[in-house]
Amino acid sequence: MPDPHIVEATIYTQRLELHHLAGDRLVTLFEEPESQLPYEGRDYSNPHRVLVDDQFPLHWRVTQVNQDVASNKWFLRWMVLRSSREIVGSTSFHNPPNDVGMLEIGLGVHPDFQGRGYAKEALLGMWSWAVEQPGVSVLRYTVSTTNVASTAIITGFGFAHVGVQVDEKDGPEEIFEMTAREFTQRLKTEWRTP
Repeated sequence: MPDPHIVEATIYTQRLELHHLAGDRLVTLFEEPESQLPYEGRDYSNPHRVLVDDQFPLHWRVTQVNQDVASNKWFLRWMVLRSSREIVGSTSFHNPPNDVGMLEIGLGVHPDFQGRGYAKEALLGMWSWAVEQPGVSVLRYTVSTTNVASTAIITGFGFAHVGVQVDEKDGPEEIFEMTAREFTQRLKTEWRTP
């Protein structure tokens, strides 16, 4: 049985550290949001209560981890601001890569820190890590049709619009994709690697 205490290596970007949360700590965060266990032994804090006050994404991740703890490799990472050591958001893939190698990501930045480029920086860091993992061939990003800021971010990356889906919480969402190969090529030529 896989170890629920396993933590993936931290992903570093220019201003952020993307810290993976072990499966047991993810479950604790959901079941006991006021517990300090998710932060124990870490050098960062959560003064903005990211995923404490709004736990919606945790419900899905905890269900997945309880079914297969090895899937946690793809899940929750805190967005830690390197300068202040505070959590300013979170990001997570929705599932492990599917049978065609597609990997979808989601993220949220605390309102006090939006509009500063942290979402773009976190996406670049997460995708740079993901394309190095076995079985990943397509990166997907979905965004509510009314979310102008997120749409600008993904179109700025050059992801192709491939359709629309209906999300049970957010309603209609635009679907954008890019192959892992194209992302890797563009990473080398256009974007700074984290």
